[in-house]
Amino acid sequence: MLPLKVIQNRIANAFGSEQFLNEPVKLYEPIIYTLGQSGKRLRPVLVLLSCDLFGGDIEKAVLPAMGLEIFHNFTLLHDDIMDDAPLRRGKATVHKKWNENTAILSGDTMFVLAYEYVAKTAPELLPEVLRLFNDTARKVCEGQQYDMDFESQTNVTINDYRMMIQLKTAVLIACSLKLGAIIAQADPVEAEKIYDFGMELGLAFQLQDDYLDAFGNPSVFGKAVGGDILANKKTFLFLKAFEVASPDALSHLNNFFNNPNIEASEKIGGVIRLYQKMNVDRYTRQEIDHHFQKASGILDGLNAAEENKREIRNLALGMVGRNR
Repeated sequence: MLPLKVIQNRIANAFGSEQFLNEPVKLYEPIIYTLGQSGKRLRPVLVLLSCDLFGGDIEKAVLPAMGLEIFHNFTLLHDDIMDDAPLRRGKATVHKKWNENTAILSGDTMFVLAYEYVAKTAPELLPEVLRLFNDTARKVCEGQQYDMDFESQTNVTINDYRMMIQLKTAVLIACSLKLGAIIAQADPVEAEKIYDFGMELGLAFQLQDDYLDAFGNPSVFGKAVGGDILANKKTFLFLKAFEVASPDALSHLNNFFNNPNIEASEKIGGVIRLYQKMNVDRYTRQEIDHHFQKASGILDGLNAAEENKREIRNLALGMVGRNR
């Protein structure tokens, strides 16, 4: 099994050596800017790790893996517009650095580029890969719509939230792992197992992301703290707080989330203090652990040597903020 660092370097080198189009400048410059920020590139790394786990040639997976990363970044460009987010990975978002129209069109072009790279799969595997990618892309869009719908709905449940993040986040992580398995021509049963592992890991990962929005360090997290609070997003933290709040705490929560005259910093600080008082941070960590343990159990059941699972396990631990 190749070390995680080798896999990460292979993906970094692939993006570093790729020559994307540059004319017209105002279309491609934001794309190069976005892809050059790198981030963790978790999804293409997961593709290659899965391919290697099942004995495949990772070189055959590099270009399709890049396609998933380009698709992921396309969704971020559009998500940032919808959320009016000022920062992504510690830098100005595309719609803030340029403008919304540029971010929309550059994002659309990234969607096309994503298809072009995914389509560079071996011809005999391409129909199955495209079915997986198309299903995933549609579900990600469905998840984003639910996320936006929930902002104005008052009857959202924690189960609704889980369904939304499964679509918006977890399916792409699951897709990444299954894509690697398909390219390695793994047993279909094993490919489905690693997809299920990815779904549980993706749920834990998104919960961790929501947790960090309230309790993370902006210099490490790469985004301003409290963005979900300002947007009244129905995260697990939000929903759990309303579920366990005392009458007094409920009154304060309603005031913070419904009073437009409260300053942003006061709203963020006040809500976070209420979350801590009601142990919402602890409940969230428990929910993260629940899904991570389910993912670990599925990984344990894969028909592969434990030493070959080690790199995926270590990456998964890092994704949910645990020490290895």
